Amino acid sequence: MSDGVGPTLVTQKPAAYLLDDQIGFILRQVAQRHAAIFAAGVQAEVTSTQWAALSKLYEVGPLSQNLLGRLTVMDAATIKGVVDRLSKRGLTDTRAAPDDGRRRLVTLTQDGRALVERLMPQANRITEETLAPLEQRERDMLKALLSRLR
Repeated sequence: MSDGVGPTLVTQKPAAYLLDDQIGFILRQVAQRHAAIFAAGVQAEVTSTQWAALSKLYEVGPLSQNLLGRLTVMDAATIKGVVDRLSKRGLTDTRAAPDDGRRRLVTLTQDGRALVERLMPQANRITEETLAPLEQRERDMLKALLSRLR
């Protein structure tokens, strides 16, 4: 409606943005819940990034530090710090790769392997507790859908 003096301005309301409905917010909440469950389960012994490195080394064997970082989705500085801390604790060992002295090869020590084997049941319980509200079919679907978003 115009009063005859000027054009009528129509202001449109922006599309609704409800934070609670946003996928990033939901994923952050779920990640925080999982981090709390992890902290209660094994954080006294290893951090989540340390566990990722240890369990990946256990799974596939010795790796270059660079490849270990890529497989655990850590940048070069982060994986270097993680490996340094694990090596300081005697859980990993690093040495020059036999085929290329510029590459650092990371291996589990006997103590590192023993720690992974001791913590594996707890790590499985952490996953179980994180997914407890879901039925098996829902768990499988969630993993499949999240894997597509990687």
